[in-house]
Formats: sequence, C-alpha cells, structure tokens
Amino acid sequence: MGGVKAVAVISGADNVKGFVHFIQHSSGPHFNPLNKHHGSPLDDQRHAGDLGNIVAASDGVADISIIDNQIPLSGEYSILGRAVVVHADPDDLGKGGHELSKTTGNAGARVGCGIIGLQSSV
Repeated sequence: MGGVKAVAVISGADNVKGFVHFIQHSSGPHFNPLNKHHGSPLDDQRHAGDLGNIVAASDGVADISIIDNQIPLSGEYSILGRAVVVHADPDDLGKGGHELSKTTGNAGARVGCGIIGLQSSV
C-alpha cells in the first residue's frame, strides 16, 4: 500500500482542535488550481479543496474518512503547505444564492485551521 502521508494539526477558538490525516496511495482561499466555482465534492464545478460539510457528534468529536481524487500530496497541484480550515457555519456548497456562495459557501467565520505538512512514515 504505502504512499505519501501528510497531516494538518487543527487549532482555533472555543477549544477547536484536532488532526486531519491525508494519504495518497501510489494510484492516485480554498484550493482551486483550475479556477472553478465553489461546490460540493460530488459536483463537476467545484474547488479541488471543497470536501463538503463535516458534522461533529454531540460530544463535539468529528471522526471522518473521505476519499477524493482532486487533492494530491505531490506534483503541480499538491496541497502540502496549504491549510485545512474549520468554519463556524454549514457550507451551502455553492447553492445558497448568497454573494459568498460561489467562493466560500457562505460558511461563516474561520474558527480553526492547520497547515498541511508531510508526515513521517515511521
């Protein structure tokens, strides 16, 4: 299996904290290298970094697993050095009609973030 691994350590206001781990297997503002509108992970018209809404459970913990083919850890459009951002409000996925829908999904304040960096395979 193997592959390149990366991690973003998230921290922010109101005890927002956590980790996002990225694994790129050998087969395979928002990060937007192709200059598209904001959208959902299932839309053809989306930023590469549009990964949808993640909802925490009642205990405040969100445990997720997402497979996406638009966020590489190497090459011309690598996400290394970019940020994972936690917003205060739900993302309208570009369909809300608000002036910010097509750029940020009108997802409200940034309450946490972390820079994506390489992770040791040890």
